[in-house]
Amino acid sequence: MTDNKPQVPAADQTLRMLTYLARQPAPVPAATMAHALGIPRSTVYHLLDALAQHGYVVHVPAERRWGLGTAAFELSGGYSRQQPIARLGRRPVAALADRTGESAHLAIMSGGDVVYIVEERAPRRPALVTEVGVRLPAHLTATGRAMLAALPAAQMRALYPDATRLVTDRTGRGPRTRAALREVLRRVRADGYATEDGEVTLGLRSVGVAVLDHTGWPVAAVAVTWPTDPAPGADPARPAASLVPAVRAAAAELQRRLSGR
Repeated sequence: MTDNKPQVPAADQTLRMLTYLARQPAPVPAATMAHALGIPRSTVYHLLDALAQHGYVVHVPAERRWGLGTAAFELSGGYSRQQPIARLGRRPVAALADRTGESAHLAIMSGGDVVYIVEERAPRRPALVTEVGVRLPAHLTATGRAMLAALPAAQMRALYPDATRLVTDRTGRGPRTRAALREVLRRVRADGYATEDGEVTLGLRSVGVAVLDHTGWPVAAVAVTWPTDPAPGADPARPAASLVPAVRAAAAELQRRLSGR
């Protein structure tokens, strides 16, 4: 007769707790987690303390709730770097570049940065800094803003835990404080897409849309980038709104592929 009990109860309970947190739309109280999982409350607190020391969870004292920490992003990024999202995303990103005639890319979150895992260069378009493997501050990029806007407030506080000035040393543009970033993300949520204009590279703009999992968590983002100052004799610079439908369609296609539908 097979014994289905876990051989390492603490490990089993820890993984169940992380899975539970990953499926919640926002941080939850420890007591709620203990009740939902049938784990003693004292055990939940003990495991949460251990997870917090390693950055896998974060405590929000004002709300007495717990949510996933930045180390959870690293796990997500590690999964993505092992190719599943990149492999599934290559075709939608290539189709996006073909449809728009602009360079397209796919990025994932890694802590407070984005990491580019797919790039499709459009013909006669300038080289971009968003080559595969490049990391950039998430708050400066369209892909990063699209994903940040989909995160719960507690996760944003975990990523940006103090009120120090945000990095803007690429071109000197972009939000410099958490308050300014919150306003940028408020517009992203209202519009349903993110933009950046010269904050990564002067003379280039981008539009990005997040790719969400079944819980609404942002696992990646798709974007296109194009010149704001076209060469003499070329077509005028395109307005961002004209590219949004194509970027949304690419993000939706990748979301469908990730869900297996």
